[in-house]
Amino acid sequence: MKPDDLLPNPSWWVIALRGVAALSFGVLALVWPGITLLVLVSLFAAYALLAGAAATVGAIKRRGSKGWGLTLLLGIVSLTAGVVAIVFPGSTTLALVLLMGVNALITGALDIALAIRLRKVIQGEWLMALSGVLSIVFGAIVIAVPVAGAVALVWIVSFYAMLTGVLLLALAMRTRRWAQRHAAPVAA
Repeated sequence: MKPDDLLPNPSWWVIALRGVAALSFGVLALVWPGITLLVLVSLFAAYALLAGAAATVGAIKRRGSKGWGLTLLLGIVSLTAGVVAIVFPGSTTLALVLLMGVNALITGALDIALAIRLRKVIQGEWLMALSGVLSIVFGAIVIAVPVAGAVALVWIVSFYAMLTGVLLLALAMRTRRWAQRHAAPVAA
């Protein structure tokens, strides 16, 4: 069985990049917890407003063509979500926190599934499995206690991201060593 048959992307640097991103996010969230929440809500508001405006303008330009009404509805919903995020940042924060929890649950389950596949290829797949378990625990806590304080939640997110980053970097190093040992010989 070839590694490409088991891994969705056998490039060690992809895993390392994920780890570096998680570590960076974790450190920044720890250093600026209040700003992190404000930035998350602001980024969501900006995204929703821009996506909504683009969809609305596109629908109006295609008025009368098939599906233009759904595109217009999509634009209006996105614009409304952007306005709600600006007017009610607290509710938006709660919604983003719950979304983050659901994302962590799904990501954790997928990481565990990937770890099960990796066990056939490399040693140390437990690092990804542990990252998955950590994600699931984090997601469950976030969903169970979303009002525990947004700033405290940012700290939990920060530690979760940093620990996940360290685990993924360790896995990337193992994957790189495995790839170097199993690299196809280059023709002279």
